[in-house]
Amino acid sequence: MAGQKKLTVVISQHQGKNPVKRQLEEELAMAFMLDPEIEVSIVPNLYDLSHDHSGLLFLQGIQGDVVVLSWLFPRATQWILDRTGVKGKAGTVFLVGEEDEEDEDQDEAEQKNPDAIGTLDVPDRLIYSIDLRASTDAQEFLDEIRRIVDVTSTETVDLMSWIQGEPKKEQLERYLNPQEILGIGNSDTGSVATGSIAEVEAEEKVRRRWYPVIDYDRCTNCMECIDFCLFGVYGVDALDRILVEAQDSCKKGCPACSRVCPENAIVFPQHKTPAIAGSAGEVAGLKIDLSQLFGGGDAVEMAARERDIELVRDGRDAVGMAVGIPKRQADSCGVRDELDDLIDGLDDLDL
Repeated sequence: MAGQKKLTVVISQHQGKNPVKRQLEEELAMAFMLDPEIEVSIVPNLYDLSHDHSGLLFLQGIQGDVVVLSWLFPRATQWILDRTGVKGKAGTVFLVGEEDEEDEDQDEAEQKNPDAIGTLDVPDRLIYSIDLRASTDAQEFLDEIRRIVDVTSTETVDLMSWIQGEPKKEQLERYLNPQEILGIGNSDTGSVATGSIAEVEAEEKVRRRWYPVIDYDRCTNCMECIDFCLFGVYGVDALDRILVEAQDSCKKGCPACSRVCPENAIVFPQHKTPAIAGSAGEVAGLKIDLSQLFGGGDAVEMAARERDIELVRDGRDAVGMAVGIPKRQADSCGVRDELDDLIDGLDDLDL
């Protein structure tokens, strides 16, 4: 194996145990294991990995190009990896979901804010992020991976890594025997084995997490998020760049800070609204959730209400719009931006 060049493919599991999703993960894993040009690994959901989890340590140890298949928008996957030190340039992916289809043909430069602070220390390698929700057909994913294999190569990772912890000898033997996983020769069922991924899950567990992820290709370091958040989630690094400093201080289910970000640079990967969860559809400088606007109040007012709910739950006083509201909302200096113009235009429509 040493001396061969392989493409590392990582499957990030769904948070739940949905049998359809688990079956797709298993079909892909088995196909990749039989491909001599692919090194496959399975890790828990990327969003839930702690800093010392073996799955994350494995990802940090990959030197070459890598494909990550997850149940997340590619943009969310990219910046979850970036914040943990797994950095690289975004590889071109042709298999995309409906929410990201409109941006598939956009030039990479067009998707970045020219005023963004950008990420640091990006190595010269590619990370291909693929959303497992993009198709229900395993073959479409296999075709896309084959296309990527044909255009890139990586140095071999010499250890077959099937990890949520160190694999046991019997687990490796079972998964290195394709007849066993496919049930070939099994006189009882003769069918594909079920629950096989669950069988190799080690004792190392993960818990569901909730925290913001910063897209540095959009973030302009305006600091509106740190002014708005009253729970100590945000901080600054040695270069005075905004960062998520205390991610577990974030209040589960609350996306308020993402609504006040003027560049739509804050992602909550598990939120039900695609624009907040990391779809590429919202463009920097024109962030607005029209459905919420038409439902009553703008995004910042909604954010203030969401923040007040969490403050009261913490036994603190609600502050409403009196603390940390973005400067554009105060309108104290008479400076307008594109969002103000858009809101005024919607008002003129008298909907």
